Order: sequence, then structure tokens, then C-alpha cells
Amino acid sequence: MSWRRPLLAAACAAALAAPAPAVAADRRNPDWPCQQAKVPEISLAAVWAGPPLDDAATRWEGDAQVKELVARLAARRIPLEEAQRMAADFLSSAGDARPARAKLVFAGLFATLNRQRSEVIDGIERYTRRQRDFARQIRDNTLKLRDLQDGPNADPKQVEQLSEQLQWDTRIFEERRRTIGFVCEVPVSIDRRLFALGRTIQQALE
Repeated sequence: MSWRRPLLAAACAAALAAPAPAVAADRRNPDWPCQQAKVPEISLAAVWAGPPLDDAATRWEGDAQVKELVARLAARRIPLEEAQRMAADFLSSAGDARPARAKLVFAGLFATLNRQRSEVIDGIERYTRRQRDFARQIRDNTLKLRDLQDGPNADPKQVEQLSEQLQWDTRIFEERRRTIGFVCEVPVSIDRRLFALGRTIQQALE
């Protein structure tokens, strides 16, 4: 039948494009698709060479000014250079309280950015699992379409609908897969932000 030709071509194209499940860069973490190793949390020693934070980790949220500053410094929409200026200006105006407030600010940043980072990592892994399920759905529908077209009493409308759905799903999958590289950079950018701001705060103490 004439209707089979374009649909058969579309089905073949979709079948060839049907994606395989994402292969994890680290087989110990099958849901982690990024090239960089999965590090669930930033260690304090990796980003802070200043004085011991003591009890600042439990007190920073009690200081309204520090809490507000931390929220602004941690916001990725604020350029890093601007955040560094904000931190330096805040501490330069702290007078004799500068050492104590510096520790509060960094303790707040460390807690806040570590939490943000963990949330991003969890989101990336959920994204990977959804993509894996989506790939399985596409392959199942590809096989179903082939069976429909090979059947002696194929319903043209059903074949057409499934072919169009398969092509659409494959396109969506590929678009999502292309974005994962950008998403994987978010934890890295958080690491860099915390390290840079930590250095700015330490310099304010020198």
C-alpha cells in the first residue's frame, strides 16, 4: 500500500535513532552520567585554609546580616566577581568583629553551597534514571511499530500515530541528552564559587 512507504521510512529512521541507555562514566555510580567523578560533598579542608570555624556552623543563621549576605553570595545569578566584592566590603566594615564574622560568613557559605550542590547531584541522578526509562520506552515502541507494520492487517492510522510519536520521543530524548554536559558543570561551578569566596574571606583576615 502507498501509505506504507513514508511510514516505513519514518519507522526505520526512528528505529536507528532509538537511544541506548546512558553509560555511566563511573560504574560504581550507574546513575551518574558526568565525566568528573561524583563527590557527594565538598570537604572543608579543600576550600578553607583559614582559622578553625569553631561553633560558627551552628551560629551563622542566628546573625540576620550574615544570613542575608550568605543567601546573596550563594546565588549563582550574582556574578562571582560581584559576590567577592560584597564579601570583602562586608568584612572591611566589620571592625574588630571581622574575624568572628568572617568565620560566620564562610560557615554559612559552606553549608549553603554544599546543600545546593547535593540537590543538583540528586537532580542529575534523577534525570539519568528518567532518561533510562525513556530510552526503554522508545525501544519498546520501536519494536511495537515494526510488529504493526509487519502484520497482515495493519491499521494505517495506528501505524501513523505510533510512528509520529516515536519520532517525537526520539527527538526529545536527543535534545535532553545534549543538555547533560551543561548540567554536569553546575557542581563544578559551585565548587569554584565556594573556593573563590573562601579565599576572598581569608584574604580579608590577613
